[in-house]
Amino acid sequence: MTNAEIFRQRTKGAIFGFVLLAAPMADLAAAQERPRPAVELAAGWVGFADDGIVGEGMVAGAARWYLLPRVSVGPELVYINGANHSHLVATGNVTWDVFASTNRAHRVVPFLVAGGGVFQTREHLFNGTYTSSEGAFTAGGGVRALVADRVTLGFDMRVGWETHIRISGLIGLQLGR
Repeated sequence: MTNAEIFRQRTKGAIFGFVLLAAPMADLAAAQERPRPAVELAAGWVGFADDGIVGEGMVAGAARWYLLPRVSVGPELVYINGANHSHLVATGNVTWDVFASTNRAHRVVPFLVAGGGVFQTREHLFNGTYTSSEGAFTAGGGVRALVADRVTLGFDMRVGWETHIRISGLIGLQLGR
């Protein structure tokens, strides 16, 4: 065998080895993309610890911007309506997706979420309105599923302060790019 033939054979082997090593990394590179920003609307139930559990309805809106392929941050605003009172909760949330949602193989994505902010209560009493505010936090998790090109459906459960349990369904829209 001549030197030129040996060189060609080794070059072919090196190219073949490179392709074998690079092919799995193409999926890894796609998983490193940050997902598009998203907005979500949620509706559900909040149970407060009192002399038992006091249940109230809630609606919420949130936005998420991805800092990393699986970590996003954004604001959330929650309105809770009760008899003769209401609550408004504003938090900044951090969400960790268990799987990278840019990978189409993961159409169902479990997530963990934690947030902190302000919990405001407005009581409607016989002699006027009383308003109080205090620090707030929530923590929990859920799952969201991609049901259309940019639309997600899901649910989450959280606990928080003022002591409560929250269970809600959500619909989300991934924004352009």
